[in-house]
Amino acid sequence: MDYRNLIFRVEAKIQLKNGDWLPEIDFDNASTTPVFTSVMDKINDFMHIYGSVDGGQSQRARNTMHLFEEARTIVLNFVKGDKNKDIVIFLKNTTEAINKLSYRLLEHGRKDVVLTTEMEHYSNNLPWRGKYTIDYIMVDNQGRLSLEDLEAKLSKYNGAVKLVTVCGVSNITGYINPIHRIAEIAHKYKAQIHVDGAQYIPHLPVDMKPPDSPQHIDYFTFSAHKMYAPFGSGALIGPKALFEKGIPEYAGDRTAKYISFDSVIWELPPLKEEAGTPNVIGVIALTEAIKTLTELGMENVQKYEGELLQYAIQKLRQIQDLHLYIDSSTSSIGIIPFNLKGVPHDILSRILANEAGIVTRNGEIDATIYVNKLLTTYPDATQNYIGGITPSSPGLVRISFALYNTKDEIDILVDLLHKISKDKKLYVEKYKTSSTV
Repeated sequence: MDYRNLIFRVEAKIQLKNGDWLPEIDFDNASTTPVFTSVMDKINDFMHIYGSVDGGQSQRARNTMHLFEEARTIVLNFVKGDKNKDIVIFLKNTTEAINKLSYRLLEHGRKDVVLTTEMEHYSNNLPWRGKYTIDYIMVDNQGRLSLEDLEAKLSKYNGAVKLVTVCGVSNITGYINPIHRIAEIAHKYKAQIHVDGAQYIPHLPVDMKPPDSPQHIDYFTFSAHKMYAPFGSGALIGPKALFEKGIPEYAGDRTAKYISFDSVIWELPPLKEEAGTPNVIGVIALTEAIKTLTELGMENVQKYEGELLQYAIQKLRQIQDLHLYIDSSTSSIGIIPFNLKGVPHDILSRILANEAGIVTRNGEIDATIYVNKLLTTYPDATQNYIGGITPSSPGLVRISFALYNTKDEIDILVDLLHKISKDKKLYVEKYKTSSTV
């Protein structure tokens, strides 16, 4: 199947530094994906009936409310949550969802321990700080999580671990964490598990498993903008029982049934957790993206993107002085981090953008601890910064695929990297002070 025709304006052209107009090659899908054409069509259709949620008895308001509430069921089915015990809370993105969870789980403060990992994005690290005792599960020099260290730390804290919070997929290496095995280990020690699914849900089938399963995922968070619906929506899925207790960290419109001068009767969750007017447009976009992905079949998406990954790895390994920070023997999605000896990561990313319209991401990419550990496996990467070539700190270049990318686009990337590798000094001198397209 040609997945490219599913993407809105996929062949739109940009002007390169030399004046040529070419279709942009977007290899930064781990940051944000483009939008499905089906999502754009749905939004345009929906605007004819758009109304206020909880806005009265008009037909438009009732239609809007129905679609908004129906979206919870669509999301829950997509992740195989439990309709009797789990709820879906709509928020702006994964970051906001994790922050909400960090507040709503809070009971005993620093007496409770949260285990996270050395591979986490800032958004699954910073929200837990200052509230809990934090400890980090180690990763090896290939970027793989140590299950042995996970179990050792759970045993060490002897029942004090409240939550194990891990990314489903690394945003740097694409490494797929064995989330169900992690869940088994966490539950063995009476801890719950949260999975940051931002990089997981656009590429792999999600199964939270039944609540009575040792492999059950207690909490799952994700963002719509990484799954072809960039309209500012995200979700937190978890047990309704947690959110029935306590008060929300944000309060206001829609969170209370009744207030007086000295008392509040709170709404039931999920309303209690969604203060203010919700992003209806974002939720409608998300549900349409889910419908499109469901029709495609996530197994088919995973298979196609896996083929792209293997094709790219095979081609990239033939480039002189290019170092890939991935372990081909482990399961991963279509993310490849790399460095080219003698060319700093920011300059390399700039060259790719200016010479061929190839969009990449570079630097530490919101995962400083993890990237610095990976860089120790390739000391030459840090040597690029000695001698004043660039003021940037050490980092890497990341490419990340989505279902609309092609082998032809990979060939263009590989051909250009070959050229850069053969004439590094010329390219570095040309681009060390220039800006991107």
